[in-house]
Amino acid sequence: MTRTHWFGALLCAFSMLTTTLLHAEEPQVQDEQAQIQAWIQQFEASLDRQTGTIVLPNGVASLDVPEGFYYLSPEDSQRVLVEAWGNPEGEPPLGMLFPAGKSPLDADSWGVTIEYSEDGYVSDEDAHEIDYSEMLADMQSNTREESQERVRLGYEPIELIDWAAQPYYDGIEHKLHWAQELKFGDAEEHTLNYNIRVLGRKGYLLMNFIANMNQLPEINQNVDSVLAMAKFNDGYRYDQFDPEYDTYAAYGIGGLVAGKVLAKTGLLAGLLLFLKKFGVIILAAGAGLLAKLFKRNKA
Repeated sequence: MTRTHWFGALLCAFSMLTTTLLHAEEPQVQDEQAQIQAWIQQFEASLDRQTGTIVLPNGVASLDVPEGFYYLSPEDSQRVLVEAWGNPEGEPPLGMLFPAGKSPLDADSWGVTIEYSEDGYVSDEDAHEIDYSEMLADMQSNTREESQERVRLGYEPIELIDWAAQPYYDGIEHKLHWAQELKFGDAEEHTLNYNIRVLGRKGYLLMNFIANMNQLPEINQNVDSVLAMAKFNDGYRYDQFDPEYDTYAAYGIGGLVAGKVLAKTGLLAGLLLFLKKFGVIILAAGAGLLAKLFKRNKA
């Protein structure tokens, strides 16, 4: 069962269980269920959905967000990632993108995190010389080694299954994208790690889709639209690189895809990915209600 189907079945079971048991309970318990729904509605209503030209907080790049999408600020994005999706606390992203008409709390929604790395100018001279099949084999081997370290530290193992989309570099727009299919632990549903990199004068934008493998067709339909939104502001564009004043990154396109950028911290750090854990909010909010219901009706 996929996480999306699991979430739907869980909500259905939760609804049926509480509906059945609440008929025999006092109004106080019904009020608790109403408070859960009110919290969800309040959370969704509090999100400031933005469209149009968005200058990212660091000032180096902008997004042109069309009506088919919306942007959330770093503060709202952090709330979605941590409070709604159950990810650990960390440095907030520069924002997130979502498809219009869907809430981050919808089971079938997906989002795109936006970050910036100022590691220097990434040369694209090697872009058309890379053997991505050979690279994949090396990355799979490295992932197996790092997975052993994950297990030692108490995390579930991870396996790199295959390219979900082979790396592609647009030398005119200086934009790179690729996708990996990952398996965490014994999960039946594989994780989609879809990456976009927009190269600039001093570094690059990281735009990563958070979705499930079964959403890959929908992501493929929207990736060009997401790619088109991002651009560096004047003074930070790729073609404004000046070797006399600017610095080169220690890797090229191949290193960017293969994760050489993580050399200082190890591949492990790059595999602690944001996940969308459907139903975290509802389960957490409803835990007390369910416990009370079972306690009172276990006889």
